Amino acid sequence: MKEKPHVHYRHEWKHEISYADLLTIRSRMRAIAIPDPHALDGKYLIRSLYFDNRNDKALREKIDGVNMREKFRIRYYNFDPSIIHLEKKSKLNGLGSKFSADLTAEEAQKIVDGDIKWMLNSDKPLIKELYCKMVNQGMRPMTVVDYTREPFIFGPGNVRVTLDYDIRTGLGCTDFLNPELITVPAGDAPIIMEVKWDAYLPDIIRDAVQLKGCRVGAFSKYAQCRVYG
Repeated sequence: MKEKPHVHYRHEWKHEISYADLLTIRSRMRAIAIPDPHALDGKYLIRSLYFDNRNDKALREKIDGVNMREKFRIRYYNFDPSIIHLEKKSKLNGLGSKFSADLTAEEAQKIVDGDIKWMLNSDKPLIKELYCKMVNQGMRPMTVVDYTREPFIFGPGNVRVTLDYDIRTGLGCTDFLNPELITVPAGDAPIIMEVKWDAYLPDIIRDAVQLKGCRVGAFSKYAQCRVYG
């Protein structure tokens, strides 16, 4: 009998911040943490394609603050389709987990086009899970989400601090592998600081990310990018 994959939950804070706050946090992080080695000039572009069903289940659960929820997305970086990930993010009691499986550009395009029968024979459980939910729950590609990320990492606690901005939506277009896809600003989207860690958050990071009048929130880029429908 195959063992179920171990679920690794992480703590997560999200803060909506100002541009002045971004400059402050960027300066602090550069002093105590290191940039993600995958970043180019300290940042990278992220493009994701989010899934939902006919009833907008993922969107409604996020808006309603449902305690246990999940979402699927396909993601790649810097418009480079040589590395594409299918991801499932889950939330339980405020803690987050993520499962991932690699996709080829051809496989990703097939999913976008609705050519999904091949997924049932995949040797990757996450691809099979998405197939089952596309067939049984009507899950389908919903919208493209673009943004710029500045990532920092700190070894103790496996900490990751990211600054995300210029959030843009593909509206109803799901052709996310098309580099010519037009995206537009997702309403009045804020800058988002995310802080993620495992068992503990070192004091040096806890102090560095403190901002006056800034409280932990539950911002969702996917929900923001559905602002137009």
